[in-house]
Amino acid sequence: MNIHEAIRTRRSIGKVQDTPISQDKIEQILEAGTWAPTHRHTEPWRFFVMTGGGRDLLGHVMADISEASAQDKSEEELAAARDAAIGRAYRAPLVIGVAVAPADDPKVIELEEYGAAFAAIQNMLLEIHGLGLGAVWRTGDFCYKPQVNEVFGLGEQDKMLGFLYVGEPDMTPKEGRRESAASKTTFIDQSTRRLES
Repeated sequence: MNIHEAIRTRRSIGKVQDTPISQDKIEQILEAGTWAPTHRHTEPWRFFVMTGGGRDLLGHVMADISEASAQDKSEEELAAARDAAIGRAYRAPLVIGVAVAPADDPKVIELEEYGAAFAAIQNMLLEIHGLGLGAVWRTGDFCYKPQVNEVFGLGEQDKMLGFLYVGEPDMTPKEGRRESAASKTTFIDQSTRRLES
């Protein structure tokens, strides 16, 4: 599969089989992430690989956050919500948390650190696709809670940018659609001080 094909055929695969992913494939995925562009070579990404019972770490923090936000629920409802939250960590045999740890250097622009970590995630998703595996990048408000930083040993300035759920595909993805690049592009071929809206 060439890069042209990989970019255009990769899809989010939310349903995967329970088959474990081999260590060599996991290492290939992580290595792909490290080849993302990074300003000033800070390499601000951090990876957390969860397999087997290691997924409990994610499941329990999701359950704790869910329980903390629950209001007016019975003990039975809280227990069911906890079980459901823990179960979400087991939707794939491999879960990789990707965080950004911005460099503590006044010359480094924090937003560029986020850009590098997001580029690492895209590299990983393309590598996963190239290996014939499926993945979905799950994010949301939960990722940015202080409890997540605490559980994963992240600093106060760091952020968990999401979790890649990876496995052998167990679904047929829908055909992808995008608006044309032309609809999002402005070509500038002569000197100008500003563009008119």
